[in-house]
Amino acid sequence: MKSKTNISFVLFLACTKLLFDCHNNIKCNNNNIVTFSEEKSKNIFINAGTKLRVAYQGVPGAYSEAAAIKAYPNCELFQCERFEDTFKAAGELWGGVDRAVIPIENSVGGSIHRNYDLLVRHHQRLHIVGEIYLSVHHCLVGLPGVRKEDLTCIFSHPQALDQCEMSLQKLGVARLTSTNNTAGAAKIVASERVRENGAIASARAAEIYGLQILAHNFQDASNNITRFLLLSREPATIPSNVTLYYYKTSIVFTLKEGPGVFVEALAVFALRGINLSKIESRPLEKNPLMVVNDSRKHQISNKCFDYFFYIDFEASVAEPQTQYALQHLQEFTKFFRILGCYPMHTTI
Repeated sequence: MKSKTNISFVLFLACTKLLFDCHNNIKCNNNNIVTFSEEKSKNIFINAGTKLRVAYQGVPGAYSEAAAIKAYPNCELFQCERFEDTFKAAGELWGGVDRAVIPIENSVGGSIHRNYDLLVRHHQRLHIVGEIYLSVHHCLVGLPGVRKEDLTCIFSHPQALDQCEMSLQKLGVARLTSTNNTAGAAKIVASERVRENGAIASARAAEIYGLQILAHNFQDASNNITRFLLLSREPATIPSNVTLYYYKTSIVFTLKEGPGVFVEALAVFALRGINLSKIESRPLEKNPLMVVNDSRKHQISNKCFDYFFYIDFEASVAEPQTQYALQHLQEFTKFFRILGCYPMHTTI
């Protein structure tokens, strides 16, 4: 005999399928859906000869700089000390910056939580217009003439330190010091001239700051890849003559109260054959706790964390099925925004 749980799940799928069929038979209301015009579609594809000013966090030799150059080969680079400064530079209308390049996740270290928070904070001014993947090869660097066995302190970004955890343990370094970025760590080692100090940084950073590479490919995983987002004040739009399958859309939302509401929210994509490529959650900063009434436990109020949910899915918002899905999704949300629709980056 089937359990009550299995029966409930089957009933849920049947009801959701019925809602799906109803939604597809209703004309989509586009008030909350992003629409596109052919006139603005040039925004997506940037000619290599176009001179853009691109902001990134870090100093010369940073991986974000490499990602910016990979995305916009002929760009003029604009350095920012913090991620917040990068968002602000690209969001200012008269700031002279056209794009921003920010890391969002790494195959070893995971998500860059700070940048997810900043995406929401700046969502009214900035849009995701592209993505780029960068293969990261860390080097252990130090002053000329120093051996790696002589190092007692290593500087680098926290993500880089995590990505080299096992290599650092084998080296037996006594102290690890976090910095804002990997190239900044190399710059510190070069400027302080302390022979016991080393850094984890790129080969380019070692060359720029006159350091010796003590070990190549110092990261624990050989396939160490970072995904970067490209941001612009204008949303990317999709030409009608481009295959829509190779596009990705990023959204953020908060959910209404209720049992199973998260499953129902995700079902709007599954029932339309839309693949989800990323799900991330972050606590709300201003109101982290929400009050939930739970009659089953005879509790008047139960406090739990309230979250922003970030989802990437492999479809364009120009497709009718996507518009139906997003309209359906908003029945379960308190807050909803499209962060961007952009071409998928399929090569490393």
